Amino acid sequence: MTKILITAAGSYGDVAPYTGLGARLRDAGHEVALATHDTYAPLVQSAGLEFRPLPADPRTRRPGTADEAQPAAPGSKRALLRQAAAFIEELGGGIADAAHEDTGLLLLSATTAPLGHHLAEALDIPSLDLPLVPSAPTGDFAPVVSGGRSLGRWGNRAVGRLSLRVIDRLYAEATHDLRARLGLPPASPRTVRRRTEAAGRPVLHGFSEVLLPRPADWRSGLDVVGNWWPWHAPDMQLPHTVEDFLAAGPPPVFLGFGSMAGGDGERLSTLAAAALRRAGVRGILQSGWAGLTTRHAPEHADLLTVGDVPHALLFPRMSAVVHHCGAGTTAAGLRAGVPTVPVPVTADQPFWAARLAALGVATAPIPFADLSAENAVARLADAVTQAVTSPARRDHATEAARRLAAEDGAGEVVKAVERLGV
Repeated sequence: MTKILITAAGSYGDVAPYTGLGARLRDAGHEVALATHDTYAPLVQSAGLEFRPLPADPRTRRPGTADEAQPAAPGSKRALLRQAAAFIEELGGGIADAAHEDTGLLLLSATTAPLGHHLAEALDIPSLDLPLVPSAPTGDFAPVVSGGRSLGRWGNRAVGRLSLRVIDRLYAEATHDLRARLGLPPASPRTVRRRTEAAGRPVLHGFSEVLLPRPADWRSGLDVVGNWWPWHAPDMQLPHTVEDFLAAGPPPVFLGFGSMAGGDGERLSTLAAAALRRAGVRGILQSGWAGLTTRHAPEHADLLTVGDVPHALLFPRMSAVVHHCGAGTTAAGLRAGVPTVPVPVTADQPFWAARLAALGVATAPIPFADLSAENAVARLADAVTQAVTSPARRDHATEAARRLAAEDGAGEVVKAVERLGV
């Protein structure tokens, strides 16, 4: 049987949506494997998909070791580029191993697509790009990694084209090595990208037009289909400790930073507890990579720490959510119909934070770097108060959730796969 291979790399938010998509394809009668890092093997296998390993697991890569340059402060573009290049080089060395002789279709995330295109060429099989963020240049907005500020239609398009050239450079060495290994003639990432664009191949973006309308100046075939959601068992429930906490008082405020702010847990936990106490609300801290915990605020009885709990189950029970605005967490908050306090750290997060604020479902973003300021507790507390007390913001969130519920992003991908005749 021809098998569909999904490849996804990066943090939890970069990988988890493809488990739900893979499960939908499996339910439609396809045989599906998902290649990603070992960290996510249990998640992939619990969704009923075959797991195949990819290198460069972000949970096991230690900043400052030989394979990764010492990072600068969060948000440093220079540090991000260095880390991305090292990550891509390691990833490129293993992506060819993920495709077996039974692979008949590649479904590629934004991170793996520039490598997967060469693999599809070597195997002479179709591929489909399924990014979670927009990357094609447009006059409507600047590239997502440049933040949320528009540079005007001409400026947005110019910077968009420049960002593609930056990506080409990041993938240059990995592309050279991968094509040599696959027995393909030399070709630069830019050459392959332009060849792909000229062919007009479809690209299905896994975000919602509720949050970001499709640019009118995109070419035909660049479609926004709606989110696909992380898989969890249909009968899964919140842990008893969480249910007991929820039953003990009014809906709390969620606070978490996902895969951001690693090693900064003590300071952030103390700050979060102080801000929530000042706002007069209960809170749930998701530990994440930062290691948030109530151990640093033992006197705050109205706080609970949780680990990996599906946002689909937890967020609808909150009065507001405070998070870093990664694409997946942003979508989960919107889906839950609760207001957001955006605290973006880096990369595409300021862009999504600005989109939430523009939609009227969020307070003004608080850059993560500002949490080091003397007034950080007061500023965060004030934003939380705004989020939980504004009827207009909650109405906007409720309406956004209603519109989002009418979409079926995974179903659109299933249709696209069937059109390919796989």
